[in-house]
Amino acid sequence: MALIALAADKGSPGVTTTAVALSAVWPRRVLLAEADPAGGDLVYRSAAAHGGPLDPNIGMLSIAATARRGLAAEQLWDHAQPMSGGLDVVVGLGNAEQAVGLAGLWPTLGRAFNGLAETAQQPADVIADCGRIGPDAAVSEMLSQAALVLLLSRTEPEHLARVRDRAAALSAKLHGAQRGAAQLGLPLIGVLLIADPGNTRLPGQVNDMLVASQTGARVVGVIAEDAVGAGQLSGRKRGRVEKSLLIRSARKVVGDLHQQFGSAWAGPAMPGTGAVQ
Repeated sequence: MALIALAADKGSPGVTTTAVALSAVWPRRVLLAEADPAGGDLVYRSAAAHGGPLDPNIGMLSIAATARRGLAAEQLWDHAQPMSGGLDVVVGLGNAEQAVGLAGLWPTLGRAFNGLAETAQQPADVIADCGRIGPDAAVSEMLSQAALVLLLSRTEPEHLARVRDRAAALSAKLHGAQRGAAQLGLPLIGVLLIADPGNTRLPGQVNDMLVASQTGARVVGVIAEDAVGAGQLSGRKRGRVEKSLLIRSARKVVGDLHQQFGSAWAGPAMPGTGAVQ
C-alpha cells in the first residue's frame, strides 16, 4: 500500500505542481487526489483526456455527496477522471466553503485512499495534494492513514523555520511525544525542498537542522524550481516536459523514495500508467 500525502505549512511552494510531477513519473499505477480543503486548481490548469475541461462536479465534491453512506476504496474510481496524458485524478473542491461537506469524513477518505492499492481490481497508489496544513487543518485527520507525509518547503530561512516547526508538531500529533517514535511508526515524515538541484550541499544542511531539532523528519529530496517545466506539465507551454528540470528532479525523488521504501509498498498495484514515462 502507499498513500503519499503532500502538504505545506505556508506560502506557495508548489504542492499541486509537485503532486502532478510525482504522479506523472510514478512507477506503479497511481491516482492523483486533490484533497486540499481550500479547493483544487487542476480544473483550471489542465484538460481532460477527451480534450475538454475536467468536470468540477466529479471528484471531491461528488465524494462529499456520497461518502456519508460509506466509501469503499474501489468506489474512488467512480469519482476519478482521466487528464490529458492519461493520469487519473480526483479533482478538488471548487472553494473552501464546499469543505463543509467533508466534515468528519477525512478519516474515511484516508482509509479509502490507503486501501486502494490492496483492491482486487484497478489497484493503485494514491498521491494526495493536501495543500496547506496547520494545527486546525481538517485534512490532517487523514494523514494518519498515509505511508509517507511529504512537507514541501522553499529554502529561505523563514520557510525552513516553518517547515521545521510544522514537522515537529505533525510528528507529535501522529506519533506522540515519545522521542524516536517517528522513526518507528507510520506515517514517515519527509521534507521536499523546492530549490536548485545543483546545490548539492543544501539538502544535507537542512537535514542536519531537522535532526538536531528532533523534528522526527528528514529531507528526502529536491524538486527543481522550474516555471517553464511547470507550464509544460500543465499544457500551458510547449516543449518536451520529460526533459524539463522539474520532471528530471521528480524522477530522482521517486526513484529514491522507492529505493528506500519500495519494499514496504510492494503489493498488487499495477505498473505505472503516469503521464510522463
